[in-house]
Amino acid sequence: MYSLGMRREFSARHYLIGGDWGAENSEHAHRYRLELVLEAPNLDRHGYLVDIVEVEQHLAAVIADFAGRTLNDLSDFAGQNPSIERLATILHGAFRARFVHLRLEALTVTLWEDDIAWTSYRAPL
Repeated sequence: MYSLGMRREFSARHYLIGGDWGAENSEHAHRYRLELVLEAPNLDRHGYLVDIVEVEQHLAAVIADFAGRTLNDLSDFAGQNPSIERLATILHGAFRARFVHLRLEALTVTLWEDDIAWTSYRAPL
């Protein structure tokens, strides 16, 4: 199995809802670090799992939808807590749609909210 991963950082704001989490209930920013990993058993005719330039373009496009935004205001989070786990799942869905034309076996989104807290969502494709 081959894996190709790329990392990017972006800032976004959010506030937690549905519970009493102290300061987390007030709007605040995070500098997220996103890692995207694509997996497939075979390389293409050029010896690539995926063209890195294509991955970079999709990363930039997906991140642009979230960077600098307040997550609570986005329709993906309507009425839901914008937790790091939910954000990773939503990002996974966005990348899944962009890479549907590839013969990938799995896609993983790992998202750090700070230097010690992270979550990961992996699903077969």
